[in-house]
Amino acid sequence: MMWQLAQLEKLHEIEPDIVNNAIAELLEKETVLKEKVIIGAYLDGDINFGKTAELLGVHPVKLREMFLSKGIPVRVGIESKEEILAEGTSAKAIRERVK
Repeated sequence: MMWQLAQLEKLHEIEPDIVNNAIAELLEKETVLKEKVIIGAYLDGDINFGKTAELLGVHPVKLREMFLSKGIPVRVGIESKEEILAEGTSAKAIRERVK
């Protein structure tokens, strides 16, 4: 299976839309996989807590409860200017969905 991932990575360099669309379709169909990928990105520090909540489609308070019940560390607090901007963008996106 690893060779397929390597080939997708190579293909992504020359035809990113094809790979991005395929991954988006897969994650839409496989909700458990989507959740694991998003939480993995959060744990690796690739996305912040607010973005994680946005991508999972849950309120940050609900996500905090979910993480605590699963023993997943909750990182709060902003460490950089980029994170401040990302938190604001995520909060705005969540507010727009709630309207």
